[in-house]
Amino acid sequence: QVQLVESGGGLVQPGGSLELSCVASGSIFSINAMGWYRQAPGKERELVAFITRGGSTNYADSVKGRFTISRDNVKNTVYLQMNSLKPEDTAVYYCNADIRARSSFEYREVWGQGTLVTVSS
Repeated sequence: QVQLVESGGGLVQPGGSLELSCVASGSIFSINAMGWYRQAPGKERELVAFITRGGSTNYADSVKGRFTISRDNVKNTVYLQMNSLKPEDTAVYYCNADIRARSSFEYREVWGQGTLVTVSS
């Protein structure tokens, strides 16, 4: 069974930094795009950033210049470095990836359980 497990969330003051990590585990054949989404209280889930297997990236306008997404294809891990955090960045952050399991010929979208990031003084 393939799963994603996030870590690195927590409480940080405005202007501070956090790094989130997400590890894919299980019987994995290949991973295409990996990304991060977030959902703030009372709001819909939104894309924060994604990265292709080849390293191309895309960011939401609200985080450009402050967040950096990266991945380690050997470790099946995606990271989100978050700098200059603002209170409006407060949300549950979810990892997402398109994964092909060894037992399958198709890629399937997999979600992590989420990690809470709170930006507050």
